[in-house]
Amino acid sequence: MRRIFLLGGHDLEMLETRRLLMMHGERYADANLSWSNAYLSAYMSVIAEEPDLEYYGVELHEDTQLPKYYHRIDHHNDYSQRPAAIMQVAELLGIKPDRHIQLVAANDAGYIPAMRALNASKEEIAEIRKQDRAAQGVTEEDEKMAELSISEHSVRYEGLFIVHAQTSKFSPICDRLFPYQRLLIYTDAEWTYYGEGKSELVAMLADDIYNNKVYHGGGDDGYIGAAKGAFSTMQIHNFVTLIKQKYEHN
Repeated sequence: MRRIFLLGGHDLEMLETRRLLMMHGERYADANLSWSNAYLSAYMSVIAEEPDLEYYGVELHEDTQLPKYYHRIDHHNDYSQRPAAIMQVAELLGIKPDRHIQLVAANDAGYIPAMRALNASKEEIAEIRKQDRAAQGVTEEDEKMAELSISEHSVRYEGLFIVHAQTSKFSPICDRLFPYQRLLIYTDAEWTYYGEGKSELVAMLADDIYNNKVYHGGGDDGYIGAAKGAFSTMQIHNFVTLIKQKYEHN
């Protein structure tokens, strides 16, 4: 059966997945999505033209009726124990991942600690993080706002660092603060928590995860965050207060 891959929100892993598909002559559709709008419904016109193809959705939120022959490729939420999406695609294509793909996969699934587990050098880690920020659309202005967020809009407690981000791009803040024990970054529209205690929050927010309002990944000390626009500003600030009370002295 003929197949086609539908690509999700752009980051380094997604762009490298696209490169693999191109190199191996696989059909794919790329709607140039971001994490905040990576919905299967973005591809309804593609699916309507050829409904009997075998479809592989790569990190897409399934917000509409699935095609007849549909496969999810993901490693978040209930798929968080699976390999990184690019490794799943490589296996489907019968490809042995090279060093670069291994580092891209490790970065996406487990951030800097996972790359260190592959004995990545400081230079390799810095380059992968730089490429990932670029793929996410992080600009020089975002980098400056990350610096400002840390210097003027953050609070450090004994066991927790809280940053009120002045940019919607959280990755340049994370990269500057690593290594951290517990980190919470938020704006008035979204929040993401990183580090120790993440599994406790997964259990606490199980209903929101089920309803696709909250996502998580990266293992026990990975990350958990709210989908953009899923909660009101008041709810977000209430969550920040809850985390502060829970972890500020742990």
